[in-house]
Amino acid sequence: MNVPEQPDNASRTHTRTPLSEGVRARVLCAAHGDPLAAAELAAALGERQRAGLEPLPADPVGAVPGLLRSRRPELRSLVPATRRLLLIAAADQHPFATRAYQRAVAAARLDTGLLDDAEAAGLARTTSAGVVFRDPWTRIAAYETASAVDRRETHRLLARVLRGEGEAPRRSWHRAAAALGPSRRLAAELRASAHEARAAGEHALACGLLERAAALTPDPRDRPRLLARAAADAWRSGDGDRARRLAAHGDVDGMSGVLALRAENASEAFDALLAAVERCAESSTGGRAVADAPAVGAADARGARPAVPDLAAHLVARATEAAIYTGDLRRCREVAAVAARLGIAAPGTLGGLTAAFEGRYEDARDLLRATAGRRGSGGDPTTLIHSSIAALLLGDHTRAASAAVRAAASARAMGEPATVPQAMEFRAYAEFWTGRPRSASAATLEALRQAYATGQDNGACHLQAALAMFAAVTGDEELCRARAEVARAHALEHGLGLPAALALWALAFLDLSTGRYAAAASRLRALAGFGPGHGHRAVRHLATPHYVEAAVRTGDTRVARRAHADYDRWARVVRSADDLALSARCRALLATGHEAADHYRTALDLHAGGTRDFERARTELLFGGALRRLRRRTEARDRLHSALEAFEYFGAPHCAAEARAELRALGAPVRSSAGAPGMAGLLTAQQLTVARMAAEGATNREIAARLLLSPRTIDHHLRGVFTRLGIRSRIELVRLLASEG
Repeated sequence: MNVPEQPDNASRTHTRTPLSEGVRARVLCAAHGDPLAAAELAAALGERQRAGLEPLPADPVGAVPGLLRSRRPELRSLVPATRRLLLIAAADQHPFATRAYQRAVAAARLDTGLLDDAEAAGLARTTSAGVVFRDPWTRIAAYETASAVDRRETHRLLARVLRGEGEAPRRSWHRAAAALGPSRRLAAELRASAHEARAAGEHALACGLLERAAALTPDPRDRPRLLARAAADAWRSGDGDRARRLAAHGDVDGMSGVLALRAENASEAFDALLAAVERCAESSTGGRAVADAPAVGAADARGARPAVPDLAAHLVARATEAAIYTGDLRRCREVAAVAARLGIAAPGTLGGLTAAFEGRYEDARDLLRATAGRRGSGGDPTTLIHSSIAALLLGDHTRAASAAVRAAASARAMGEPATVPQAMEFRAYAEFWTGRPRSASAATLEALRQAYATGQDNGACHLQAALAMFAAVTGDEELCRARAEVARAHALEHGLGLPAALALWALAFLDLSTGRYAAAASRLRALAGFGPGHGHRAVRHLATPHYVEAAVRTGDTRVARRAHADYDRWARVVRSADDLALSARCRALLATGHEAADHYRTALDLHAGGTRDFERARTELLFGGALRRLRRRTEARDRLHSALEAFEYFGAPHCAAEARAELRALGAPVRSSAGAPGMAGLLTAQQLTVARMAAEGATNREIAARLLLSPRTIDHHLRGVFTRLGIRSRIELVRLLASEG
């Protein structure tokens, strides 16, 4: 669903900043999916909020008075007893579900039959589980229209009946909501209840309890620490805007740096995180109590906050992550030096990446292997994500996918949705390299929605780059360029070298697969090159095999030979079957005649022990072309048909076209396992998705919102669909889809 832009007085006099994609997603979430409320909230945002530079308002309800005004008359027309029942139900459900409605009405001896009037008016209905409101805004209005006295009395009633096991946090919440002023005792109770809620994975509730504790504590010195802890819980719960607002009240031990890493400038995040490491180390040596450290790092299996040394290690990890995101090797070395000086061990994945950046491949291999084998106590999502990354770098895609799936499941179980998009990103990479680009694209699109919704615009940038990569392989040129443009624009503005490099790889592979070899070589040379100012070091090995191919096709192999020598050293150290196969393929490309054929056979033998089936198909394609030039027609035909079949299965039309062209040059008949071309054979994957949504009746704006693209891009896709299918209207499109079953 799209957020409609609503003009206001300011926009009549000058053009307002358009909503960024992340802000658009969060506005819709804050408006509970209601497009009218979303438009009203969007119109109330300032320019920096619209651009995502500042968090959304703390009280979205107050920013959309129009929607509440429309519901108040309906509620006020009900008799007081019915309104009281609705008030109890509303207070029981929002902002935290306490599941005490039935007990509360029984304790107050209220007649639930009086809800019939509300049901007749279409405002709410009763079920075995309690009251279900017509929509979230009706529920909010049922609470807001009551007097302050009635609301406090309702919270006291709910607190009295919440006496069961595990209900202490919710009881404390209602007691705090009924409080009239500061209370040291109640603030202490709220802190204890927040700890209990956090241990149960209820981070949103823990955040609310700590916020209320900060408001009720009589000691103003306690407030910054309480709000910093609340910010950490808000972040884990997936509420990035709330986390940023709370962290602004008091940045304790790097919370602002952690948030900046996810949504702001990576270079500034690095500086803030490294400074926080130094402060944390000083506080631990200066005798500061561990209890003063906020819950910034990952909680242990019991949900407890980390000790100061653990927090320092967590901040070192995040600072190294920021350095890697920027692609600045000097920053990697700087954080490594600080960690060594303070006696803090960096995580194996990040240490392994740093070693790889410096060319210490044996050290990198050992660190990555150790990390890839770790599962973490209690299925810690961060440990599992690091395991997935390490396995990917080592070429073990099966283990990478398994660890990423477990990380996402664990994050959901622990109530940490902010971690899920990162886990899903690495699962998608594993699926992509093993020949499932369409499945990878679907998983990544879902991760992109979650990244935007949880305020992780930098994570969304990585996912946009990944989607550009997948679109390049599946032959969707328009989508590849659109995704890459979005990723590179955000990456350059926020100092993110890694997604910028991935987006550049996507454009380069698109050039390579469509025969624009000079353009591909130029882009890939920047990624596979050496020295300061060249491409991101983490993408070098991804780019090198394709750079060698592009360089050979353009006849300029001087730099490509150096790049291959480095890649071959990595492959021999890591002993990944796929990397060794790709290195052998590079050697074949750089050789001639029968020597090249021998290297291709070696490459295919090695591919048989790996998992990168798409690259195996490209090796067969290149081998088939080499065999054709050696006039070994029968073997060339078999290799090319095998490659064509694989590309059709993967949904890679440009690569399939290359295979067909080679077969035609060979004079061989071109058979297709796909049979007669239907819509799936004529359209790209993205065009087919858009066509199906349009045939179901979705508007361009609705399709754009679901696919996280602009309406203009959707219009471009539909025009391409109509052209390729030879039709002129959506009615004809519906008929075509129906005829295909």
